[in-house]
Amino acid sequence: MSEKREGPAIETSGLVKVFGDNRAVDGIDLTVPTGAVYGVLGPNGAGKTTAVKMLATLLRPDGGEARVFGHDVAREADAVRSRVSLTGQYASVDEDLTGTENLVLLARLLGHRKPAAYARAAQLLEAFGLTDAASRQVKNYSGGMRRRIDIAASILNTPDLLFLDEPTTGLDPRSRNQVWDIVRAVVAQGTTVLLTTQYLDEADQLASRIAVIDKGRVIAEGTKGELKASVGAGSVHLRLREAAQRSEAEALLTRALDAQVQVEPDPVALTARIGAGDSGQGAAEQASRALGELARAGIVVDTFSLGQPSLDEVFLALTDHPATTRESAATATSATSATSSEEAAV
Repeated sequence: MSEKREGPAIETSGLVKVFGDNRAVDGIDLTVPTGAVYGVLGPNGAGKTTAVKMLATLLRPDGGEARVFGHDVAREADAVRSRVSLTGQYASVDEDLTGTENLVLLARLLGHRKPAAYARAAQLLEAFGLTDAASRQVKNYSGGMRRRIDIAASILNTPDLLFLDEPTTGLDPRSRNQVWDIVRAVVAQGTTVLLTTQYLDEADQLASRIAVIDKGRVIAEGTKGELKASVGAGSVHLRLREAAQRSEAEALLTRALDAQVQVEPDPVALTARIGAGDSGQGAAEQASRALGELARAGIVVDTFSLGQPSLDEVFLALTDHPATTRESAATATSATSATSSEEAAV
């Protein structure tokens, strides 16, 4: 590490970025602690990538302040760049070079002597399970292999802070799990990771704290447990024996739990979030009482489960739309065009 790390890895206050009429980032306040994975969760078009580009000094903020390890991203960009690395949404390595050639080239550009460059490349290729593919051109790699070589390139010199911008987009489940293992290993070596994702299970698996972003603003922040508790003490899922009884069961559960009941696509399924309850009853007590009332009404429940709300339910409760919602094509195209113009000027 280049410096002793003290205080938060990232601090932002009122961070703003505007592209024409689009406020892609609209006053974001964040405090990211060191030594863990901090998740930034939101749908496409929420402002995640734009925020990361400002923090990585690729875009200049239009308002507010941002510091990385105490360095202002606008006035001390070189100091910030010396401590961070960025892996974007798409592989940035040269597809016509082999895995070894890519890593050696980048290592040499970073100041490694030739023997050290080859040694570091071999070390990373082995660690990321790419030794057998080391002599193959990257254009012949699978999607998962490309993401792994891309992350390997980002940590040739171990950064204090690694930005991972939607690193598993488009990957199959096996490749996603491999990338997750790499992220955990990077953090175990002392690097702080800021992970942007639209995948709720990815944030749930990796992040110790999560900021939920929608329309360029942070709408919630906390640990996974805090976010889940913010929308209810528990979540009840049940399946009835008779579909004809679902309307009656829905009305009964609404009264018994004093909660909104969601009708699922499955014609015999219902879901309800349980609040803390005015009487101080816990989620299990409330669910048990509701099941008793269903039984007394002659409604048979075949299966029942009680657990914390999922992050999907949290996001839906906070934004009124699921995390995979996409903004209009026109808005996305406009923002992409503006970002490209801004990057050309940097």
